[in-house]
Amino acid sequence: MRMRHLIALVAFTFLPLMAQAEQVVAALSQTRVAVNANFDGSEILVYGAIKREDAIPENDPLDVIITVAGPEHVETIRRKDRRFGIWINVEAQVVGHTPTFYTVASTRALHDILPPLTDSLWKITADKRILPGMRGLPAREALIRLRKDADLYRTREGEVDLIQDTLFNTSIALPSNIDEGVYTTRIFLVRGGQVIDSYGTSINVQKVGIERWLYNLAYDNALIYGIMALAIAGLFGWGASEAFRLLRR
Repeated sequence: MRMRHLIALVAFTFLPLMAQAEQVVAALSQTRVAVNANFDGSEILVYGAIKREDAIPENDPLDVIITVAGPEHVETIRRKDRRFGIWINVEAQVVGHTPTFYTVASTRALHDILPPLTDSLWKITADKRILPGMRGLPAREALIRLRKDADLYRTREGEVDLIQDTLFNTSIALPSNIDEGVYTTRIFLVRGGQVIDSYGTSINVQKVGIERWLYNLAYDNALIYGIMALAIAGLFGWGASEAFRLLRR
């Protein structure tokens, strides 16, 4: 009896993989983004095709969802309240596993192709990707709202082009205020409300030149960086005062 249960469990687990008839084959226009003083954003082209061994199924339409997530950090959200006539921080909530940047692009409106259960299982939208924290949803909702206002969280429904259920493409714009790190790209094939295949790759965003040197100095040798910053500020202040003194003569 136990052996039959084990065989049934194995068959239930691996049958979807064995029966998989559509697979993603995808690529990015670039996998490395260099950030320097003149960086004003970058545009990444995501393109690919659906590999099949059989004819295109006709029962349910095929959809493609593409997500790009920046490096994850633990964030602290503080709530302010008016006390004794002044605004002060009265509560802090910690939200973990939070992408600094998140974009979701799809062939159609998400509510038409992505049921809540599938979204929860695959953590596709920002609402499902970010954990609510120990004190509930308000901190997560506030964080998502702030990131959307800063144009760091985006939902682009209907902006993935799918040609003859075989070829797809879209462009992902990375803004100028992105953080350094690895940006994870995921591509989902969705049919009948189920993810039938997924593909993952990454984009490496890295500072270069003097920006990279200053970034490493600030994090690896904070004392030296602070002394250098004070010295430069003092030098510029002295230079400005000397220039005004000469102009007054």
